Order: sequence, then structure tokens, then C-alpha cells
Amino acid sequence: MGEGSLALAVSGGPDSTALLLLAHAAMAGRIEAATVDHGLREGAAAEAEMVAAFCATLEVPHRTLRVHVGPGNLQDSARRARYLALADWAKERGLAVLATAHHADDQAETLLMRLNRGSGVAGLAGVRPRGLVAGSGLVLLRPLLRWRREELGRVVMAADAPVANDPSNADERFDRVRLRRAMADIDWIDPLAVAASAGHLADADAALDWTVDREWLEAVSEVVHGLRYVPVAPRAVRIRIVARIISQLGEMPRGGATARLVDLLEAGSAGSLGGVLAKVENEIWHFVPEPKIRKN
Repeated sequence: MGEGSLALAVSGGPDSTALLLLAHAAMAGRIEAATVDHGLREGAAAEAEMVAAFCATLEVPHRTLRVHVGPGNLQDSARRARYLALADWAKERGLAVLATAHHADDQAETLLMRLNRGSGVAGLAGVRPRGLVAGSGLVLLRPLLRWRREELGRVVMAADAPVANDPSNADERFDRVRLRRAMADIDWIDPLAVAASAGHLADADAALDWTVDREWLEAVSEVVHGLRYVPVAPRAVRIRIVARIISQLGEMPRGGATARLVDLLEAGSAGSLGGVLAKVENEIWHFVPEPKIRKN
């Protein structure tokens, strides 16, 4: 494949099959596809073979990637394994950009689920149109975020393309499946409008990052063994500054832990997070790594 070729993640479901068809129509001869078999379902291997056969009819190079899913949350572990395998494959093939089939309905579901969990601006920004695969330099594109699920289904039907239906998409143990079914009964929610709101929040998230970069230069300074911060910015900026400090001196904080530490500091109390001690002196916040425990 030549320079400018595009890697496609194609599971064989209707959405990714539509992505394959649209990409083939737009840039035939400059795409490659991969299907990830997580080894979690009996029919997964047959679905990968189906995708490979359909790609052959389109003269699209295809690879099946078999991965091992580690312990922990099943969906999170499978996602990490999937993107790691796709990044390795793309690098091997000399492909710098990977496209996935996330669409407007996916975006709306993600935003609503995160609203229900109390996520902040970064979480409510949803999936971004463009990013990087974690741990690699592979560019990740989501070109279908303005498409509805039903529109992609019509693309597949018009091409009479074979598709596989993952039974996990009907498994109500998963929050996304329950939300999807609930949304099907609510005709006043517009997924495109909800997805647009996620885009606005992504803009706000970027603006916060821009502000944090400048606040860091003006209000954070090095001290012996640590950092100090003069907290005059709005709370949302403070939280991000503290998260960055903790990441630099210790471990990356997770979830709402940073906000809880900021609560303590704003009240004049000390606290610790991610291997970092934090305290307040004369309204200035001081951060130092926790002392190492010596083993006898």
C-alpha cells in the first residue's frame, strides 16, 4: 500500500461494514482492514472469516488479529487489547492512520452514560473525531460521528453486504445496551443534537487545557523536593493543575480523587494522592512525594 493509506477496524457488524464500504468507495486501493478476534465468543472466528471473504471481493487487504483479554473489567480489557493489536498491525503495515466506525448514536449513548456517572467536562466531551491510540503514535479517526446508525444500516443494505450481529449488543448486563433500548422508546431525544453537545464540550475541554498550560507557567513553581501552587484560578482549572502535579510527582490520579483532594486543600486541610503529600501554608498549596518506606 502506498503513502496515505488508511487502516480500518472492521468487526463485521453493520457499522464497521458501512465504514468499509464508504472508505472503499472514496479511496479504493488505499485502504486495509483488520478484524480483532478477542477469543471470547464461539462465533468470533467465523465472523472474522466472513469479513476476510468480503474484503477479498472488494480487493481490500485484510488481517485477522487474535488477542488475549486480560483480567479486570471485560469491556475495558477487551478494548485495550484490541487497540494494542490494531496499533501493532498498522505499524507493521506502514499505516499511520486508523479509522473506526463510531457514529452519532454511539456518541449520544456515551455522553448520556457519563452524565449519569457524574463525569466532568473531559468525560462529557465523549469520543473525539481525531486522537491518538494510547501508547502509540497511530492517529485515530472517527469519520462517522455525524452519521446515524440507521443511515449506516441503509448503506449496508444497499450493497447487500454480509454482516454479523454480536450477541453482546443485546446483553442487558451492559449499561450501553440498556440505555440504547431506553432511547429507542424516546422519540424526543435527537442523537445528532446530543452528539453536537459533546462536540461543544470537547471545545470547552480544549479551552480548559489551554488555560491550564498558562496557569501552570504563572502559578506553579519548583521548591525543594516538590512543587508549589498559588491557587487563584477557578476550581475547574485548579483540579487540572493538581492532577498534573500529582502525575509529575507520583502516579496518575483516577476518577474524582483529584477533586476530593482539592476539596481538602480549599478547606485548609492536608491530604495525599498517588504517592504525593499535599498541604496548605499561607494559602499556597505545597506538594512533595511521599517518603519511601525502607524495608529492613
